[in-house]
Amino acid sequence: MGVARFTWLLWTMVVGGVAVTSAAVPSSAARGPACLAPARTEASVLPVWARGGFSDPKPRMPYRLSEAGRVAAILWANPLRSPPPRDHNNKILWVSHAPMIPGSDLRISAQLMSGSRPTGAPVARRVMGGPGSSIINLPAAGCWRMTLRSSHTTDVLDLRYVP
Repeated sequence: MGVARFTWLLWTMVVGGVAVTSAAVPSSAARGPACLAPARTEASVLPVWARGGFSDPKPRMPYRLSEAGRVAAILWANPLRSPPPRDHNNKILWVSHAPMIPGSDLRISAQLMSGSRPTGAPVARRVMGGPGSSIINLPAAGCWRMTLRSSHTTDVLDLRYVP
């Protein structure tokens, strides 16, 4: 094999490898469908790190994990509703897998999504004292992309609110 042909073959493999590597690493901007959250979340066994406070050794609850798996949103209301119902709250128990600085609030920036595009202005919510029990009401039904920030942790989670 000549040097020119070997160089071309090596270049093709490098470029092809970069393309394959790039395609295999998802970015938040190109996640595909904007909302991955179903209207109703099926109950399943909570991750071991999210079981604190439950008496059952393998509690089953409807929950969603954040994109990087750092935060669990345990849904006490299923489905979540907007406007909120009169007979119960949109209660979410937030549990962090990452270590938290005690007293550090969980800050939520919620963005309504239409397809892969944001719709309207983001809405801010705060869970005082960090991940824990909260009531998160949002102003419209639809898919909400939530950016979750607490201590040194940032993660993203999609939740759907139904009418």
